[in-house]
Amino acid sequence: MTSKAKATSSKLPLRWPWLKKRNVGQQPENQPEVPTRQVDLDRETNSVRIQPVPRGPVPVGNPSNHATPSSSEERRLEEPTSREARASTSGLEMTQVTTVSSAEASSSLFPNASNFVVKRLHVDASQHGSNSNDPSGWERLLQNTAPNALHDSDYRFDPPKCDEDTRVEVTGELMGWIQDRDSPQRLLCMTGAAGSGKSALQQTVAEECSGLDILASTFFFSSTDPTRNTVSAVIPTIAYQLGFNNPTLREAISAAVNKDPLIFKKSLKTQMNRLIITPFEDLSKAILKPELTALPYAILIDGLDECTDEQRQAELLATIDDCLIQNDPLPFRVFITSRPEWAIRSALEVAGHLYDKAYHIQLSDQYDASGDIRRVLWRRLRDIGRRSGDTRAQSPSWPSKEEIETLVVNASGQFIYAATVIKFVSERRSSPVDRLRSVVTWTPEDRAQPFAALDLLYTNILSAAKEAYEAAHPERDFLLLLRAYQLMQYSDWISPLFSLFASDVAELFDLEDNAHSTYRSPDYD
Repeated sequence: MTSKAKATSSKLPLRWPWLKKRNVGQQPENQPEVPTRQVDLDRETNSVRIQPVPRGPVPVGNPSNHATPSSSEERRLEEPTSREARASTSGLEMTQVTTVSSAEASSSLFPNASNFVVKRLHVDASQHGSNSNDPSGWERLLQNTAPNALHDSDYRFDPPKCDEDTRVEVTGELMGWIQDRDSPQRLLCMTGAAGSGKSALQQTVAEECSGLDILASTFFFSSTDPTRNTVSAVIPTIAYQLGFNNPTLREAISAAVNKDPLIFKKSLKTQMNRLIITPFEDLSKAILKPELTALPYAILIDGLDECTDEQRQAELLATIDDCLIQNDPLPFRVFITSRPEWAIRSALEVAGHLYDKAYHIQLSDQYDASGDIRRVLWRRLRDIGRRSGDTRAQSPSWPSKEEIETLVVNASGQFIYAATVIKFVSERRSSPVDRLRSVVTWTPEDRAQPFAALDLLYTNILSAAKEAYEAAHPERDFLLLLRAYQLMQYSDWISPLFSLFASDVAELFDLEDNAHSTYRSPDYD
């Protein structure tokens, strides 16, 4: 036997690296060389090539002459030095040249082979069974949703909503519009100042629509929650809720994600078309019209202004317009709330693309909330008094009418003021009587901070406005201009100069011509 043949026959059989070592009998050196074949995996065709090795007359050995392991004296196995195992994303690849005996081949990948050489073996685990690293289309969709944005999310536990017998008129108008499916305007936009109660109204409408089985989806933006302060999760979250309500839609949406796993990196319009419009259009062709109209159809989006990028706000509005509003066969009616910031304001103005298509409610202008605020304060403060251990708070004369009216005037129609007062007074470790007195007589020098939440809200609003304005006009001081506007608004000499202020203030402060309308105080809106 040649030295080359000896080297080949002395190597150990191929063992998988995750299996335990076991004693394997070795062929003695005086055993005649057994003809072998080479087995190679063709990477191009994923097939096995068996190449015969030239041979001459070779006597067949007797397997009984093979050495076998002894129970009393086991042989130490040496790790082969020619094996190279490389793990990759496509599978496990091993390079090995070795001789496998017939006894060992019977329990291997090739049970009927006698003696052969495994030259190169490639195992692709992704082709066998399920792989946890390759989720289904529906699982991919779930990974790109924002659960915190749902109206019934646990993250939004005890969300703000309208008290009983408050905001009755505006709630009635909102629900009337949603249920009037013959109305030509299928988009409703409600704008209002921060704290005017938009989110409470949206939550109330969502719960009423859910009770009527007409709620298709909700999305509540929040500037402080990174999972829902961008538009990236809006379309997947809406698609999830539509698929959750209808198994056929779920299968179609899942198939769309499987077809294009990168769909969540595409534009909002592409996502809307592939994840919502196309599946819904296919469903509408497969069912009767009465069944289609019976599906949930109300889509509610709250706090568009809380999205961190104004350009993406505008993109979302344009996508809703192109894909939902202008698509007549679809049954959806969309209700969006927002502060009157640039994106929605420019879309709703006379020259905007939503001017003729949207039903617009300006909450602060069209509805006087003073009566509702008065009722909420009375009811909530009386409840706090009854639960309090302070006998003064349990008196029927608390709170006084004068205190309530002072609070109503201070609220200026903003529900957030009333909500902040109620939260401050309801502190269990303090007297509600003393805390209410602190609110009514509060000055910035007081140690108590009853309006900390309110201060934080408006501080964040002004900080965002300052950053945006000074990014566009780095040579200007936003706070200085704001202070100038404030002084001109509240000074005694503003009245006779008001017309002059409106027309000439831009020149006075060296601003652009429309600055007085773009950056004016909310009280002028």
